[in-house]
Amino acid sequence: MAGRFLSLFKPVARFIPEIKAPERKVGFNEKLLWTAIALIIYLVMASEACRLYGIPAEAEERLAPLRIIFASSRGTLMELGIGPIVTAGLILQLLVGSAMIECDMSKPEDRSLFTTASKVFAIILTGVQASAYIISGMYGTLSGTTAIIVFLQLLAAGVIVLLLDELLQKGWGFGSGISLFIMAGVAQQIFLECFYVSPPVDEYGSSGIFVALIQTVMSGKPVTGLLLRGNYPSLIGLIATIAAFLVIIYVEGVRVELPISYAGYRGFRSRYPIKLLYVSNLPVIFASALFANIYFFSYILWSQPWGKDNFWVNLLGWYKLEGEQYVPGGGLVYYVTSPGNLSNVIAEPVRALVYLAILIAFCVIFSLTWLEVGGLGPSTVAKQLVDAGMEIPGYRRSGKAIEQVLKRYIPAVTILGGIIVGLIAGLSDFFGVFGSGIGILLSVGIIYQYYEILVRERAAEMYPAFRKLFGG
Repeated sequence: MAGRFLSLFKPVARFIPEIKAPERKVGFNEKLLWTAIALIIYLVMASEACRLYGIPAEAEERLAPLRIIFASSRGTLMELGIGPIVTAGLILQLLVGSAMIECDMSKPEDRSLFTTASKVFAIILTGVQASAYIISGMYGTLSGTTAIIVFLQLLAAGVIVLLLDELLQKGWGFGSGISLFIMAGVAQQIFLECFYVSPPVDEYGSSGIFVALIQTVMSGKPVTGLLLRGNYPSLIGLIATIAAFLVIIYVEGVRVELPISYAGYRGFRSRYPIKLLYVSNLPVIFASALFANIYFFSYILWSQPWGKDNFWVNLLGWYKLEGEQYVPGGGLVYYVTSPGNLSNVIAEPVRALVYLAILIAFCVIFSLTWLEVGGLGPSTVAKQLVDAGMEIPGYRRSGKAIEQVLKRYIPAVTILGGIIVGLIAGLSDFFGVFGSGIGILLSVGIIYQYYEILVRERAAEMYPAFRKLFGG
């Protein structure tokens, strides 16, 4: 039976918009088409062609650090991006992981109610964040009618994003909408930091590093001036971006392989891989979502007329004007926001170390939480192997025996993986990588996942007998 909390969502389930799972086998090309359609809809909603009706064109950018994490775009229908969906998932994962609510993911009823609860929370948070944007004056002073129109636009866009994500996850496309939109946002950001042609931002020219490099060479200035450029893309950032991609690609391939055999056929042996990044990039998504929400709500509170003199608000975070943008100046938000580049790290080493330590700690916490919530724990995996007729040579064919073997590896690999993703994300940011350290880590992990999904789907399409092996 579902827990008491999840049971509250049974009456609501029928009123929540839902994408039905396909009742037939969806072909490879059709999945590719739906995935492309979902991506195109996201890109159109995030473009200047879909600006929010009723807000001034010169609306100030105040939440730039959240954009990549939440795949959002300032002033467009994608203003909130995937923020409400990720935050809703984060809240429910923490509640389930801490056993505050009962949920057995091995039961279809609990899984269904958990999905419904996630959607309800996501819609509620879309409304909350949309209201916060409007009330805080993020778009200037809006009349009552205009404020309602902006709110409804953001709410409708949030529901569309929710359905696009569900469309892919239900089997009509590949992967998940959240992953796809993050990857698209990071790719777009990296492209702009490399090739964007802008009015000169400093003595070396445009903000795009390759454009600035050409302009610097043509003007006869020393290229060494581009090694560090403050908050603008630099040569060190370019080198760090390439290095980060290579390191993450290598780490993605590291794994421990346990020998297994099929009890029904003597001599049939294989290996069960336990990846170093066992829970993939989910811990860093949840950690970055948590930090981003601290940034968002602290800024909203501090920007109120009464916020700047409030002790508790300042303890959460206060801001200072740097150039044309407000940046964290102190409080908790100061230590959960990356310094951003090497110059800032050198100037604020204590902040950099505290940020890195907090990021790693939360990556480990979320890694361990996801073991049970995501059905990746030793007991769940052991049961799956036994049900599939597998055994580990030299051990009795029982769930307990296999579970004991898996317990030697899975918890240790999970903790180590959490530390590694935290280190990679944090250190990459310190060197000013393009698209942010977390963005690079997420995009490489997502590309790797999509590669595995596409190879598996293609093989199952060409050789239907493999579909049972892949669990399809």
